[in-house]
Amino acid sequence: MLNVHSVESFGTHDGPGIRFVIFLQGCKLKCLYCHNPDTIDTVGGKPYEIEELVDMVLKVKPYFGKKGGVTVSGGEPLLQSKALVPFFKRLKEEGIHTNIDTNGRILNSFTKSLLDDYADLVMLDIKHMTEAGYEALTGQRNMKTALTFAKHREDSEKAMWLRYVLIPGITNKPELLHALGEHFKDYKTIEKIELQPYHKLGIHKWEALGWDYELKDARENTKEELDAAVEILKGYFKEVKVN
Repeated sequence: MLNVHSVESFGTHDGPGIRFVIFLQGCKLKCLYCHNPDTIDTVGGKPYEIEELVDMVLKVKPYFGKKGGVTVSGGEPLLQSKALVPFFKRLKEEGIHTNIDTNGRILNSFTKSLLDDYADLVMLDIKHMTEAGYEALTGQRNMKTALTFAKHREDSEKAMWLRYVLIPGITNKPELLHALGEHFKDYKTIEKIELQPYHKLGIHKWEALGWDYELKDARENTKEELDAAVEILKGYFKEVKVN
């Protein structure tokens, strides 16, 4: 049984090809820029049986082509890693490409099984490259959990993408981008890094929840700032993509 916030049948920004995207309910982080804050609370969502989700996926499988498949996102999907193991096992039995979009804070035995045996791809969100910045941005301590997670994935020798949100003056700083590149430059499994330009599309959701959106004064990146970030990261990664 998986606790699902919502599903998207034809996702095009959640991994390679056309994806069936499952957004799971619940996350331990409260990122200041979160554009799906309604997925944070672990209470809520709708319970789905594994086979019910598999049937939904199989109905759209013909549209996946050679590259597409299923992406499990959130919230933080690995809060439900125990139930994801049999789900991903079933997807692999059906010949379906599997992908996890995660913040990398959970590395238990079920997560390791997913990473080592069932997840064809992992998209890892790197929030910040300093401990103080990570805590200010996410509300939680210990940024190194994501780096430990990345090392485990690297050791599994299976594909990984990195994701990084660019916020002017907060995460889009040359010294942070170089630190990101330096940390991961020798990784063999990283196929690309996707940069997510900062936007305020989720503010209305914060307001609907009665929460204060603390990044009201943050601005979007200029084209020049995006270009400069790409140039820095091109020195470290095979592919740099702006979403």
